[in-house]
Amino acid sequence: MDFELRRAREKLEKEQRERKERARLKVLKERKAKEEAQKQKEALEAVQRSRRIDAVQAQLKADQQMQENLLAGRGIVFYRLLEAVPYQGGGDKIKLPPSCFTELSDQGAFDKGPLYFQLSLVQESSSSIQDIDKEKQGTTHSGVLEFTADEGSVGLPPHVWNNLFSEGTPESPLVEIRYVWLPKGTYAKLQPERVGFSDLPNHKAILETSLRQHATLSQGDILTVNYGELAYKLRVLELKPSSSVSVLETDIEVDIVDPDTSSEKTDEHVLMPLSFGMSQIGTVEEGKFVYYKFSVDNNIIWEKLSSGNSCIEVKLESETGGGDTDLFISKHPLIFPTRHQHEWSSHDIGSKTLILSSKDESLSVGTYSIGIYGFKGVTKYKISVVVQENFNQKVGQQASSSVSSMEMDTEQCRNCKHYIPTRTIALHEAYCRRHIVVCQRAGCGVVLRIEEFNNHVHCDRCGQAFQQVELEKHMKVFHEPLHCPCGITLEKEQMVEHQASVCPLRLITCRFCGDMVQAGNSAMDVRDRLRGLSEHESVCGSRTAPCDSCGRSVMLKDMDIHQIAVHQKG
Repeated sequence: MDFELRRAREKLEKEQRERKERARLKVLKERKAKEEAQKQKEALEAVQRSRRIDAVQAQLKADQQMQENLLAGRGIVFYRLLEAVPYQGGGDKIKLPPSCFTELSDQGAFDKGPLYFQLSLVQESSSSIQDIDKEKQGTTHSGVLEFTADEGSVGLPPHVWNNLFSEGTPESPLVEIRYVWLPKGTYAKLQPERVGFSDLPNHKAILETSLRQHATLSQGDILTVNYGELAYKLRVLELKPSSSVSVLETDIEVDIVDPDTSSEKTDEHVLMPLSFGMSQIGTVEEGKFVYYKFSVDNNIIWEKLSSGNSCIEVKLESETGGGDTDLFISKHPLIFPTRHQHEWSSHDIGSKTLILSSKDESLSVGTYSIGIYGFKGVTKYKISVVVQENFNQKVGQQASSSVSSMEMDTEQCRNCKHYIPTRTIALHEAYCRRHIVVCQRAGCGVVLRIEEFNNHVHCDRCGQAFQQVELEKHMKVFHEPLHCPCGITLEKEQMVEHQASVCPLRLITCRFCGDMVQAGNSAMDVRDRLRGLSEHESVCGSRTAPCDSCGRSVMLKDMDIHQIAVHQKG
């Protein structure tokens, strides 16, 4: 009996414990569920609060951007995302679609003067279009050329394209374009990327001519200045009064600082100074140039040259170890003579000497450039420039001796055609027939020894006489086709004439701005072609200037006609 009561009591106590445990677990579970619900509620409220804050901030940012656009555009708001398309042209003026013209016109943008735009590169991600970090994204400014681009695209010239995009840019980049107002520039500091730009004659005038194609400048941009076939890149280091300025109808003070020599390339065009009486030693590789310069000042040197008693001797001594060179000289403004653009040249094998005397019309006061061209192999050389005294006296002595020989009792040799004293003519002719040969080719008649005559050859194309070892170089220099950058192919002599008088890429001095510019093609205006104006001069002469007599604005190319027709001035 006691056993059964004890088992019943234990069973009851066990059931009570289990009920208590289930009740406790139920309470814990309900408490945990309430805590989870509270956390979810708080998280939801936090998300909703964050969204409300983001919405408020986005609205504030949009309002701030609107205010900035209003301030930047002086009350005009213009914003577009367009696909960039390159086009070939000069300067920094872009092409916009016609719809942009309508939008800007409706806001009266054309009444506020020239149009300026800020261009920024944008990056397309999988979720949205996001701006690149301000320090990493390309940003520049430009003017507008015309409103003829396809809808949804913008045409960018090379200057804008290169400053806006890097090498890893996608094929169809998107550009953010905003209308802005820019102040007129008053100061600019530029730095060439390599040496040689300051060697250009009147380099600031050349820079001014290049800037005429631009409407804006932005700090950090790279400005490309072309001079003939050469292109110089200048980085914009500093601008005033703002980091982006307008360059239209304004006078800008320009400082050009020295390039960073640590990044200088060794294969660029550089003029090394060469003094009279001094020599320079160097090496030149095949197909490349090494350049030097010397100056004939209006002092003692020019007085000696103009007197006719002195000359300039440019001597190039080369080591004959399988290599060979050519020597070219030009007078500035042609600062880098080439194989087909030069004033004087020598293609002799081995050492060479060029004589520049006052009898040559091309010689005058100024700066001259020497170009040493590596014709074959790697050649070590020594170049020197000296003033030779008593130049005319030596020539005069040689002439007088030859005249005195003619006045003697002489007789002409029937073989070599030289005049020989009568008393020795028989002995001379006997020796001459055994050892001397006269070239029978029409127009040649050169007198040579028999051993020399075996190496005497004529060019099949021009008929000029050479030694056998010189013929190969002559054919390569004078008869190998040369390719002009304008696209034409000619031999050397025709190429020299072409690039001096016909080539549209030749450099001429503009009669209106005085700068050295490319001649270009014939002027589009028939009247300008009749006046002999080049393409550049036709455009440059269309600028107006006040007449000195009446103050009336007249185009520069019509100023002479105006003076004659209105003021009767010849």
